Amino acid sequence: MTWSFEVEGGDFSRAGYASSQIKKVLKELSVDPAIIKRVVVALYESEVNIVAHAYRGVIEVEVEPAYIHMVLKDEGPGIANIEQAMQRGYSTASPQVREMGFGAGMGLPNISNNADEFDIQSEVGKGTTLNIKIFIP
Repeated sequence: MTWSFEVEGGDFSRAGYASSQIKKVLKELSVDPAIIKRVVVALYESEVNIVAHAYRGVIEVEVEPAYIHMVLKDEGPGIANIEQAMQRGYSTASPQVREMGFGAGMGLPNISNNADEFDIQSEVGKGTTLNIKIFIP
């Protein structure tokens, strides 16, 4: 089963929509709550990153019996230094984003910590793609 969601940069009123929809689906499929939590954390953090940093993006989620695979592609400024961006507390969020309670620099580390497989590709001036896979035992 696959789902696709479009995300608009700056639209914080809808941030978290994809993760809440996928959470409902996984509950209906009786997926282990510990797996659901990991999926929701990784997906929510990724979704908020698109809203906070990119112009727009697309989220694709594939649910298979053995795994959940999430691909998030955005059009935005990209990440110049991925190693630095992966450090806890490092953030390029604007003051406005921080005032809303986002941009603490925990997004990418939280995504990585909750994923079984995580890959990030980014091109400055083009955008960023995240591949996240969580296995279902």
